[in-house]
Amino acid sequence: MNTDFMKGVVVPILTPIDEDEKIDEKKLRKQVDYVIEGGVLGILAFGSNGEFYMVEEDEMERGLQIIIDQTAGRVPVYFGIGAISTKKCCRLAKMARKYGAAGISILQPMFLKPTEKELFLHFKTIADCVPGLPVLLYNNPGRVGYTMSGSLVERLAHEVENIVGMKDTSGDITQTAEFIRRTRDVDFKVFGGKDTLLYASLCHGAVGGVCTAANFMPELITDVYNKFAAGDMKGSLEAQFKLNPVRLSMDGASFPVAAKDMANLRGRNIGLPYKPNLATPDGPVLETIKKEMKTAGLL
Repeated sequence: MNTDFMKGVVVPILTPIDEDEKIDEKKLRKQVDYVIEGGVLGILAFGSNGEFYMVEEDEMERGLQIIIDQTAGRVPVYFGIGAISTKKCCRLAKMARKYGAAGISILQPMFLKPTEKELFLHFKTIADCVPGLPVLLYNNPGRVGYTMSGSLVERLAHEVENIVGMKDTSGDITQTAEFIRRTRDVDFKVFGGKDTLLYASLCHGAVGGVCTAANFMPELITDVYNKFAAGDMKGSLEAQFKLNPVRLSMDGASFPVAAKDMANLRGRNIGLPYKPNLATPDGPVLETIKKEMKTAGLL
């Protein structure tokens, strides 16, 4: 299976919504153009910052169609799957294939505490229901409460033909490196999942990063990757250091509100998050975000 297209900065694209919490098609199309023009090499529909956990299936279907249509083949579109039920994940995977997604990304089931055997069967069953479609694992222990082990990822990479890569959002560079080390013999594509660790992930052999920052400062995060790919290690590290204070300023806000706040501050007109989340109120958190964005030349 050719996975050469899996590289660079992939953006977990924001989901703009109207006052009735329906996807705003016009704004979503504009956001697709913005991130592509900003240099991303892939779009992840309904990732964590796309608020997948808030979106009904019919709206996901409509949103995916809009994103794929607007992308028009310029970059690959991946579809994020975060359902708990294996059966529902299979249904969503088949939907992604129906509309021409380049691949799917599967988050380990949240709320549950599955055994290694259960997790293996979960991912294998989903991958097997869409043969030939590239599958990425998505390790996000901070949100689901447990991590995928290196041995589980190694087994899936070696035993399931279309599980060809993963996104690791553990924030533990040793764990990211272990995923890479254990799977490098089968050209398994590992993406870093922490914007602040993109440079470090690339140094350990990651092919790129799935980066929230590309929604509102694509020129900064893609600069880290582009300079690294060109062999300018010093320039890549400096680009990372320029980006990090902005990215870290988001941590004071509630998840995932800050990404939409910062996009709005840059004039993206993304709108509000799904309720119960609200825009970050005026105060020290928002002032810190604005300060760091101004320092980085974004405002």
